[in-house]
Amino acid sequence: MLESMEISDFSQPARQSAKGIIIIFGFNTFKFFKKFFVLFLALGLSLMKKKTFASLSPTIIILIVVGILIVLLLFAILKYLNFRFHISKDDFHLSTGIFNKDNTIIPKSKIQNVYVKQNFLQQLINVVSLNIETAGDNKSEIEISALDKSTALLLKKELFNKNEANADSDSTLVNEQKTVFFKVSPKRLLLEGVSQNHLKSFAIIASFVFGLYYEFKDYIKDLKIRERIEGVIQLDEATLFGVFLTNLFIVVLAILFSLVFSVIKTFITNFNLQVVENQKTIEINKGLFNKISLSLTPSRIQNIVIKTNRLKQYFGLHTMSVKQAMVNAKQKKNFVIIALEKTQVNHLIDKLLENYTSHLEAYKPAYYYKRILGLDMLITAVIANGIAHLIFGSNVWWINLILVPLAILYVYYGFKKAYYKIDDEFVTIGGGVIDTTTNILEIHKIQAVKLKQTIFQKRRQITSVIISTASKSVKIPYIKESDAKSIYDFLLYKVESQDKDWM
Repeated sequence: MLESMEISDFSQPARQSAKGIIIIFGFNTFKFFKKFFVLFLALGLSLMKKKTFASLSPTIIILIVVGILIVLLLFAILKYLNFRFHISKDDFHLSTGIFNKDNTIIPKSKIQNVYVKQNFLQQLINVVSLNIETAGDNKSEIEISALDKSTALLLKKELFNKNEANADSDSTLVNEQKTVFFKVSPKRLLLEGVSQNHLKSFAIIASFVFGLYYEFKDYIKDLKIRERIEGVIQLDEATLFGVFLTNLFIVVLAILFSLVFSVIKTFITNFNLQVVENQKTIEINKGLFNKISLSLTPSRIQNIVIKTNRLKQYFGLHTMSVKQAMVNAKQKKNFVIIALEKTQVNHLIDKLLENYTSHLEAYKPAYYYKRILGLDMLITAVIANGIAHLIFGSNVWWINLILVPLAILYVYYGFKKAYYKIDDEFVTIGGGVIDTTTNILEIHKIQAVKLKQTIFQKRRQITSVIISTASKSVKIPYIKESDAKSIYDFLLYKVESQDKDWM
């Protein structure tokens, strides 16, 4: 049995635990079969349809599978043996590679975040992985796949101890006394899953189903699924009422699947969610099959986004997303705290953004913004009618009974929720249609400001202000040109005159 190895001296090159071989092998095996899943499935269905399984003996199939696994295991062992790391006074050093050897040096001062992760396989063999990220990279630059938890926390501490002068500030990630500020309950997780915007879940399910249908449409047609559905509900498709109820049945089924998918995903991702409050930092712990533990330091935060909707407000639910200077979309999803009460949101904002105030006059976009929202819905309606005509046939006029009220609500709430506030230190931008979104950013962390104007907007002296930080861009949409230029000049002046680091 492979044992976990504790490391206390990081000044000498060392390997991770030998259990890392299992992690690397498991991860590579999963990626391999995920990449070629459709190919294997198509091959299997083809063999079943042609009844040619007899030509392949079980021994040959087993030998092929075993051969693939042996090759993947050899690559895992070689990758483990060539993976070494150590820490010097100011840098983290990593040596990797199988055929081509790479040596990576990361200055401690450039490290954006260090977080501890534990997937299902790592939980089984009692190890964790440690990820090191720098600002602006499209993936985690470093992932050490197998360390015991105490070693990972000690390494995390050493990476944030940049030098003796500021060690006390950054080592708080490990040394501070911790207090559990918020712990999600199963009830609030359920309410969060039910009250989410299920359009995204529907889009994920729809894209997956249509992808499979495209790959195996001939095989699916042989199953005669549509005929069976119509037989169950016993309707004559020739009648308009029958067509309407058949399509309604499909839509309701899709909504139910989206709801169940959202609830399950919410439970798995945010299982046992805890927000731990330290003197200077916030720590997030969550996850069922993929446990994650990460720290939020105010100096590294670029944007804070608060989201809710009408149903969530009824249940007292708010979501806070923290944006840092990285572009790894998968990792950004971990910097999210769900099911917060309004008072808890305000407390975390006060903790992470010093001197922030929301009691400022809010300014609205120009009336022209309503025309843009209306144009968006007109284009959407045309596309929706076209897709419905292709899928359900010519009798789809009823879809406009849904689209027209939705369009009116979209324009009304889209304009109503749009606003912006600016003071000497912060920019706050509100918006949304289904969700109510609030973006907050510190002015001294702004990387760029630009004005965006089309030829149609120029005639009406309307423009938009695009404000970019190291993590994302936000927009003040469709305001008067004179106001936009004033905001542009003010923000550039504040950025250039303030002697503060953006990170």
